[in-house]
Amino acid sequence: MNKKLYVGGLSYSTTQDVLKEGFAQAGAVESAIIITDKMSGRSKGFGFVEFTTEDDAQKAIEMFNGKDFDGRKITVSEARPMEPRPRRNFDRGDRGFGGEE
Repeated sequence: MNKKLYVGGLSYSTTQDVLKEGFAQAGAVESAIIITDKMSGRSKGFGFVEFTTEDDAQKAIEMFNGKDFDGRKITVSEARPMEPRPRRNFDRGDRGFGGEE
C-alpha cells in the first residue's frame, strides 16, 4: 500500500496545519497539503496526507474515511498517480468555450 492518501470533501476553510494535526491521530505524518486554485488561491476541497509507514496510512483510512472532519464528511483513500490529461491547444482558437472554430 502507498503511504500517501487522497483526502476529499474537505471544508474550504480547512488549513494544512489542521489537516496534519487531525491525521496525526492515526500516526506519524510526513506531509499534509491542501490543493488550491492557482488563480484565486482558494482551496479546491481536497488534499493529500503522507505517512511515515503504510500501517499508519491504513489506520488513517479506517479512522477517517466517511467520517466528519472539520465539519464535513470526508473521503480518504490511497492516492493514485495523476493520469495524463489531454493538452489544450490554445493557439488554434480552442478556448474551451464549446463553440465551433
